[in-house]
Amino acid sequence: MPPTLASLVHHSALKLTVRAGDDRLDVPVRWAHVSELADPVPYMEGGELLLITALKLDAEDPEAMRRYVKRLVGAGVVGLGFAVGVNYEEIPKALVDAAEEAGLPLLEVPRRTPFLAISKAVSAAIAADQYRAVTAGFAAQRELTKQTLTGGPEGLLTALASQVDGWAALYDASGAVVATAPEWAGRRAARLTAEVERLRERSAPASAVVGGPEHSDHDDRIELHSLGTGRRPRAALAVGTASALGTAERYAVHSAIALLTLTTERSRSLHAAEQRIGAAVLRMLLAGEPDHARAVAGDLYGGLLDAPFRVLVAESATAKPSGDPLGGVAETVESAAARSGEAVLVVPEGERLVALVADGGSAAAACVQYAAALEGARGTVGAGAVREGGEEDEPVVGLSAPAGPIAAAAAYKQAEQALSVARRRGRVFVEHEQLAAGSVLPLLADDAVKAFADGLLRALHEHDATGRGDLVASLRAWLSRHGQWDAAAADLGVHRHTLRYRMRRVEEILGRSLDDPDVRMELWLALKATAAE
Repeated sequence: MPPTLASLVHHSALKLTVRAGDDRLDVPVRWAHVSELADPVPYMEGGELLLITALKLDAEDPEAMRRYVKRLVGAGVVGLGFAVGVNYEEIPKALVDAAEEAGLPLLEVPRRTPFLAISKAVSAAIAADQYRAVTAGFAAQRELTKQTLTGGPEGLLTALASQVDGWAALYDASGAVVATAPEWAGRRAARLTAEVERLRERSAPASAVVGGPEHSDHDDRIELHSLGTGRRPRAALAVGTASALGTAERYAVHSAIALLTLTTERSRSLHAAEQRIGAAVLRMLLAGEPDHARAVAGDLYGGLLDAPFRVLVAESATAKPSGDPLGGVAETVESAAARSGEAVLVVPEGERLVALVADGGSAAAACVQYAAALEGARGTVGAGAVREGGEEDEPVVGLSAPAGPIAAAAAYKQAEQALSVARRRGRVFVEHEQLAAGSVLPLLADDAVKAFADGLLRALHEHDATGRGDLVASLRAWLSRHGQWDAAAADLGVHRHTLRYRMRRVEEILGRSLDDPDVRMELWLALKATAAE
């Protein structure tokens, strides 16, 4: 602990006597300073024990002493040492009363105790406290290193929580909680997701303090630190304590940050090696060599090839993105897979990102949610709506239908087709299955066209069969009049507002926008194909 007024009073060689403020002697002393100025406040930083002989003070004037003491307290002076037997044989009552009134500890310094002795005692105590802190910091660093080597990040968090007498949590690149210590801290750590996400938006290294008296959302004082040496943090560390960290605790936290950063960078190297293997596996799958791909994948990706998977292809929405749109897709997919224990294969391929994700798994679902969030943020409306001004750093993603290793090349082509449609329609994400009932290009036979038409219009026919409207006839009239409301309404014998309502219902039921010329073309073809029925 740093020196306090109490420790100085109990110092046997100093012989100090408390004359006022004996209930405030536990306050730490940052330094002992001698000043005979009538106003030493401009030279104070706070936390000092001020030593005086009252050479230039009228220490017997009550009003002057009240003003003097008030200014000292306002400047953060923690105590006043008055040397007796120099200018005054004893401390004047006016000063004692002023100190009592202001709650400022007042110490009587005997003539035989030089101010230098007090300064040396304070300096020695501060140096001893710093030495203890450094020694404790080195001991903590050794313990944290040992726990990291034997128990990994979880062991490090346990040791760190013990060192700071609090709790610690580790977050992955997406802001999800990876591990906590002790276990009860998991709920507190989960409440910090928003703060961790904001920290990730800043270049590493970055830190922030949340919680404590000035943040009512959290009871603890919590420090957040980004981990990683790249531009984007790859993880984050949270440390929660009841009060601000001391010197020894600060050493422990800095050691933990360094060790976790090394662990993160090592994981990055392993991840790069995995990506090279993944690229080889992908090339073999696309070349029609599934057996060789299985052999190379081994346990690393083998589980992924034993069940249906989907191929995901992502590109930047613009030719020269200013950010890293594909990085967001990769982080989303990999983090979701890691949390659920799924195998996932992610391969950067030039300006593309190709991934194999388990069909029906968390990684595929997370990608869909990620894309939906991007589209929602920019104001996209409806399944075929054109964006109202997408961001330059947005990705464009296409997802294939489920496939196995033998059909990997076909699935890759499906993902490329979905990607092309997504780019053309201004969408972030399109699944190939969404196109199966909407694209007539691969349907050459009449029976195939009719099947396509029946599937496309089925929902409208089912709606009309309930007697709630005549959407099919209204759609046919509207398309035949090239979208002219008055003419189409006249053909139907209804008001144009009624027709507008029916067309909105058509869009809602089909999940498509009639503003899209492709959609209008396909609907017209479907109506023509079923006209003879």
